[in-house]
Amino acid sequence: MYTEKEQATSTEAILAAAASLTGAVIGIIAGPAGVVAGAIIGSVVGAGVGAMLMDSNSRRWHHDEELDFDIGVFDGTIGAAPPDAPPVRIGAFSSGSSGGESARPSMPPPNAGPMQEIEG
Repeated sequence: MYTEKEQATSTEAILAAAASLTGAVIGIIAGPAGVVAGAIIGSVVGAGVGAMLMDSNSRRWHHDEELDFDIGVFDGTIGAAPPDAPPVRIGAFSSGSSGGESARPSMPPPNAGPMQEIEG
């Protein structure tokens, strides 16, 4: 895998080369001087566009990393325990999360009676 800096440099180089070639082809209209000028201008514009794209991708990647950390995505699994969490002792799900009795038995049961009519 490439580091972020190596990837940015290669993307800039590819875009600069493509834009340089495009500039040279367009510069053919103006003759030999146009080919040179088109290639130079194209490479500068291509490198600039590549740098902007990589900056945008880098910001998006960092933002996604922050979101993943906030919602608990570690190593591609959502809802997994953090890497520094202590190991489980029993390995069983909690009663409340598996649909069993309420985790807080002191809570009153929900009212299942009929709707009350409001007299006005």
